[in-house]
Amino acid sequence: MFFRNKRAKQVTFEDCLSQARAAGFSVQPAEGGRSRVERDGVASIVEKGADEQPRFVVKAGIVMAGEIGALTDQGFQKVFVSPSGKRKAALADDLKQIHAYQEDLREAFGITSLYNESMGTVSNKYIYDRVAGRDSGHANKPWQAHVQR
Repeated sequence: MFFRNKRAKQVTFEDCLSQARAAGFSVQPAEGGRSRVERDGVASIVEKGADEQPRFVVKAGIVMAGEIGALTDQGFQKVFVSPSGKRKAALADDLKQIHAYQEDLREAFGITSLYNESMGTVSNKYIYDRVAGRDSGHANKPWQAHVQR
């Protein structure tokens, strides 16, 4: 009877946001009941997911003119691309900043860090070695291309 196990407290989404604030993150409301979490020029957007756990809607990226630039790997270079199309080359300091942001935010939210994410920064998009137009679904097949001789 005196060895009774204590019940684990169910952590709510609001608890996670308050823990992020306590860890030094700025939390502001965003559209659709989501929250924008920002620190040192890096931001992401989270929403309430299953079991009150935070779910990342927009992954961490550099703030560019108020927008969150997604880290894009082009094979030869990593760049940040904002939703409006602005581009910025990704520097080593930017990648370190994003990595530190993600690790600290996961710790504040109580989310498990995965091995591949703990090793370094993971890009949001990979668009290298692509045939022009292939990702949009409008690429011509090789036998459909008109060849002039």
